[in-house]
Amino acid sequence: MDISNIAKKLDLGDNKLLLRKAAEIRRLCDVQFDSSIIGVGEICKAVICLEMAASRFQVIFDRQAAIKLSGMSERAYSRSFNTLQNGVGVKIKLNVKELAIQFGCVRIITTVQKGLSAYKERFLASLPVSRRANADFTRPVFTAAAFFLCAKKQKLRVDKHRLIEVCGTSESEFSCVLTSMMDLCFEFFGVSKEKKDPKETNGNGGLLDVVPKKRRLDDEPSCYKRHKRMGDTKST
Repeated sequence: MDISNIAKKLDLGDNKLLLRKAAEIRRLCDVQFDSSIIGVGEICKAVICLEMAASRFQVIFDRQAAIKLSGMSERAYSRSFNTLQNGVGVKIKLNVKELAIQFGCVRIITTVQKGLSAYKERFLASLPVSRRANADFTRPVFTAAAFFLCAKKQKLRVDKHRLIEVCGTSESEFSCVLTSMMDLCFEFFGVSKEKKDPKETNGNGGLLDVVPKKRRLDDEPSCYKRHKRMGDTKST
């Protein structure tokens, strides 16, 4: 089936720029590898290419309609999407509005955007100036994590595993970003009455290093403290 006909079924037929990009991604897929080997048929491949193009131009994409059109289960579609995305090296730009529509949480769009903006600002401020240019917030995991936390705070039900599949990340990276966001922007994302002690969280380890906290004597190795006490005794 021609990619333009599939686009019409997804209400994307009038976006010529998106169609050209989807066709370009499809040609790239054909050059890079044989998608049939991984069980991705031509219709499914065209649908996935349209989604990647829609994400590239931040156009709202109805993933549920796309999955139905592809003839695959949601899990199989997400797996195929991630495989093709990694194969052609196309970065996904996750749109907050698109996520809100997919998961039925339209009323938290503004809250997510504000929380995400505050997190970026505070995370950058915590880094040495020389490292700020290396911070990459274009990865969809940041948008997805902010969306999940805001939905949870508003007591809206969001399928965490489905969200992880949509943003194409791993569960460990997703959890790492969640912890970092809770630590830096609790007033935007927190759901409990009392904030956790930062010393109890170690989720920032997978992100860019945050400025290290000052070590206290209690955090020093026991052998060092023992020698230090001995030195203090001799001096008296």
